[in-house]
This record gives sequence, structure tokens and C-alpha cells, in this order.
Amino acid sequence: MIHLHFTAGDLSRVRFAISPLLEAVASLRTLATARRGGHLHGGWVERMPDRLAELRERDLELLTALVRPNGYIPDFLVPPPRRRAVPFGEALAQVAAADPETVARELAHLATHRMAQQGPGRARRRALLQALVERPDAGVGPVTDALEAYHRVAIAPDWQRIQALLRDDIAYRLQALADGGVDQMMRDLHPSVGFAGQTLKVVKYYEGHADLGGRGLLLVPCAFAWPDVVVRTAQPDVPLVTYSPRGLGRLWERRPAPAGAALTHVLGRTRAALLSQLDLPMTTTQAATQLALSAPTLSVHLQALRAVGLLTSQREGRQVLYARTELGDRLLEGGRALTG
Repeated sequence: MIHLHFTAGDLSRVRFAISPLLEAVASLRTLATARRGGHLHGGWVERMPDRLAELRERDLELLTALVRPNGYIPDFLVPPPRRRAVPFGEALAQVAAADPETVARELAHLATHRMAQQGPGRARRRALLQALVERPDAGVGPVTDALEAYHRVAIAPDWQRIQALLRDDIAYRLQALADGGVDQMMRDLHPSVGFAGQTLKVVKYYEGHADLGGRGLLLVPCAFAWPDVVVRTAQPDVPLVTYSPRGLGRLWERRPAPAGAALTHVLGRTRAALLSQLDLPMTTTQAATQLALSAPTLSVHLQALRAVGLLTSQREGRQVLYARTELGDRLLEGGRALTG
């Protein structure tokens, strides 16, 4: 178990962030461990053979040498986001700027763990790691190139929906913070995570203690972290803990269930379809794309549903996200039940 010890100052410095880079790194584990049938990310895994065909074999080979199916992930691959939402390119620049000595040390640690592993390709992966250890200043370039190519085919096509799920989770956590403080916010982060007596405990395969020491804590919901929790405590960066966002089972649903004939008759076809579509928060543009309507037309329907309490809106930077309210959920469920 890992024990993260808070001070009063750390509790005031807990914040959230979203990281497309962390999603890309964590998804490499999903590729290594998931089967297409019966896995939570099965819908995504099914799409990967065609997408990965666009990727150079050496890029995927390098990334799978760096990211094992379980255990240690080099810290330089998952730098803590500097803001709540950091674009992939900016996060990749943090990787490129990593200190070569730190990179070499972390890769050597990973190579030591790799030597104990069995399986096809073990010698080749060990040789790749050793080459990076010997020339970390030159080796980070191929790593960032491979990550960029992989992200483009594996994560970017689904990023809008992944991001909507992550934003929805953060909104829930912040509401819990407002309702009951840090204790309530931390209460259901993950089955492997507990918080008591100013200590966050994370079940792991080893025992460790880390004092946050006034650095605070960065909580990063990560769809592909499931079912694990990733912990990063390297000095001097802000400690980072990932966890699976709420509602992860909805992520790869191909289409939301229709609203039902009864509700369509009351609301009209477009507004009923819109209410059904907003199973995750979306911008006007995103929802308009899903329903093949112009943004101005859809905006009128969004405002009408919001006015009667079926939707809520929340500003995220320059965007406004719309999501169903509890009343909207109940109305939708009732309409489907009547149709059924």
C-alpha cells in the first residue's frame, strides 16, 4: 500500500486535471491486457487493429517496451499537467524537455524489471530500453515521435467523448467537495483508494510512504487507468493520482437508447433525440454534429430544454457544456418505460 501524507496546506492545494497524454500511455496497457469480448474497453479494442495498421511497427514496439502491462511506468512519460486542461502537444513538450539524467535513471530501473519478465520479444524490448539508457538525450525524440503517432490513431478519434466523461466526473467531485469537503470528495474515488486521518492510502503491490510536503495533490480521472490507480510522487513535481471516472461503462456505447415514442410525441423528435444524446456533457457544436443539425438551430432547442430544467449548462473556458439534469434522466427513463 502507498501512503500519501497530507498537511493542512496540501489539503488546500488539491486540484483536478485532464491529460490526453496520460490516456495514451495508460491505453497501451489496455491493448496489452484486454480481449475484445467482455472487457470494459472492448468497444475501443475492437477498433484498434485497423487504426494501428497506420502506425509504424517500430513505434508500437518502442511504446510497449516502455509501458508494461502492469507495474512501473517511468515518471517522465506522465508529467503532471500544469493546468486543468492541457492539450496533447503541450504535454508532449513536457516529455521532450525531461532531464536526460532522470530519463536514464528511470529507464534503467524499468530495464531491471523487464529482465525478470518472460515472453516473446523480451530480448528485443530489453535491447530497445538499453539503447535508450545509453543515449537518453537522443532517445527521448523517438519516444515523443512514437507517442504522437500513437495518440493520433488511438486516442484522438475518440477524444471528444473521453473528454466529456472526464469533465462529467470532475463536476461530480467538485460538487461533492462543496457538499461535504475533502473527505466526501475522496470517499468513492476508487475501491483501492481510502482517505482517513489526512492520509490517502492506495492499494499497491509494494509498501511506500510519501509526504506531500506542501506540494498538494493532483487528481486526474483517466478512462484507461481502469482497473488500476496510477500514483506519481517524484520530487519536485506535484504528486499525481489517477482513478477511473464515474460512468465508464457508458464510454463505448455505440448509440444512446432512443427516447421512446411517448416522449417524442410530447417534446418533438429533435428535442427528444437531443435529450437522449446528452448521456455525457457536450458543447453545442458536438451535439449538432451528432444530430446532423446546424449549431444555431440546435442552440434554440438546448435553451428550451434548459429553461424547463431538463438540461444544465456549465462554462469550461470558452466553451459551454450541456448535460441532462436528474429531472431529464427521470423523464427519459419514464418515456422509454412507456414505450417498452
